[in-house]
Amino acid sequence: MSFTPREVFLTKGVGRHREELSSFEEALRDAQIARLNLVHVSSIFPPHCVLIPRERGLKKLRDGQIVFCVLSRNASNEHRRLISASVGLAIPSDHNQYGYLSEHSSFGETDDQAGDYAEDLAAAMLATTLGLEFDAEAAWDKNRAIWKLSNRIVKTTHVTQSAIGEKNRWTSVISAAVFLP
Repeated sequence: MSFTPREVFLTKGVGRHREELSSFEEALRDAQIARLNLVHVSSIFPPHCVLIPRERGLKKLRDGQIVFCVLSRNASNEHRRLISASVGLAIPSDHNQYGYLSEHSSFGETDDQAGDYAEDLAAAMLATTLGLEFDAEAAWDKNRAIWKLSNRIVKTTHVTQSAIGEKNRWTSVISAAVFLP
């Protein structure tokens, strides 16, 4: 069975529990995707796919349904440890062209730092596919200006969840792009 998704939504969550697996489950619940069977896929944003609001996407899914997703996760049981999980997205202006999603997890980065990095990763992958100028050493703002001038990348965004670890508990964070059949 194969299909090409036509819609995707972004979601995120955080969970805390004395057991690592249970904290991950709590993060899935917070993201409102614990009721689904998640199949992890790589980083391609399909041609003609549309980014929709989370609430609209969740209404289209049934309990136990198998769905494909790009998922980033992180966990820690260290007190006061900052963790983050982020999914970046870069959509080309030509809807016949595929875009990119990226996963990034880190320690010590805020939502903005992790999110900007994940967004940059997705945009860089798309830029190289489109044959756009890309300087890996250049600041993100410089590359972003070049890409926007090319009019070939129409949108970049990210979804990021960060949290600070608590004493004697696991903290898990997730971010996901969930594809709809």
